[in-house]
Amino acid sequence: MSFDNPSKNRVPLTKIQKLIGQRMLDSKQKKPCFYIDLKADVTELMTLRPKLRKSFGVKITTNAFYIRSLALAVKKYPLVVGILDGDNIRIADQINVGFAVNAPQGLVVPVIKTADEKTLSDIAKEEQLLTEYARDNQLTLEQMENQTIALSNLGAYGIDSFIGIVPPTVSAILAIGNAINTLAVKDGKPAARKMVKLSLAIDSKVIDPVYAAKFLNSIKEQLQEPKLLT
Repeated sequence: MSFDNPSKNRVPLTKIQKLIGQRMLDSKQKKPCFYIDLKADVTELMTLRPKLRKSFGVKITTNAFYIRSLALAVKKYPLVVGILDGDNIRIADQINVGFAVNAPQGLVVPVIKTADEKTLSDIAKEEQLLTEYARDNQLTLEQMENQTIALSNLGAYGIDSFIGIVPPTVSAILAIGNAINTLAVKDGKPAARKMVKLSLAIDSKVIDPVYAAKFLNSIKEQLQEPKLLT
């Protein structure tokens, strides 16, 4: 690559890229995070998913399962949607799950509001609609506001695991990778299983490691019993 003409070797940042870059920098500087991860067996979930598409009449993505399990786990461990407010932790009134979408204009985060009050089918329909809006550059500001917990899933891009950056307005982000075929022990016998790594980044000013571990295990337990999420 020649750098004789710098203008030919530069790609201008979009407004969204500038905004996200600054927000993530602010978060890294102000949130002393710690990171934990574990693996969940999603073999049954992957088997159940296409069957639900037929019965519900809507495409059920793995993301829909992740959003629902995340929201239900927050109901058990509400500090996860708390933010530091002076000498107090202010817990959010709603469980609003923001999920990252790769759109032509850059990474955007539509929000499924009151996700804990919605069925898996409801979440799947809303996720599909918001994703379409995002990719058509039609998301409204209201559809991207008021997230109280974040989700980022790079499994569709073949990424096994990664660590997310906690957005400035929340205290936790769950990062999910690809479901990997793994030889594991099931009922005392070796078996091929699909395993996914769940990585949680947490603001340590709000949540301690034990509380975060219990929260992450709650998500794992639900994903391993996917019928309970339907």
